[in-house]
Amino acid sequence: MAYYMTNTVSGDFDAVVAAVTARLKAHGFGVLTDIDVQATLKGKIGVDMPKYRILGACNPALAHAALQQETHLGVLLPCNLIVRESSDGLVEVASIDPVASLERTGNEALRPFAEQVRVALAAVLAELAP
Repeated sequence: MAYYMTNTVSGDFDAVVAAVTARLKAHGFGVLTDIDVQATLKGKIGVDMPKYRILGACNPALAHAALQQETHLGVLLPCNLIVRESSDGLVEVASIDPVASLERTGNEALRPFAEQVRVALAAVLAELAP
């Protein structure tokens, strides 16, 4: 089972980040963290790389309900998405597959939550303009 879902789009990198954030909001998610990997690696170890951001997204209602089933679930939260500049000038957006991720817990009570999140994140990816 793949651990992520992906879509590749054309467009300005920052505009794609904004579109992803807007689509997440439309599906009940907020972005809790926004890590600029390109800037971090340049500043910390002097490495140049293409644009790469990690967005930590959370749907508060689903996270709360799932945490009631598994108190240690926070180690797998939030749901990460990446937005990265590819070598062909396109922008890839990829999301964790929450079903694959939450299977590691062995707690079947989490499956309905993971499936709801998977549907929402898949919709976010699908709604991005190609």
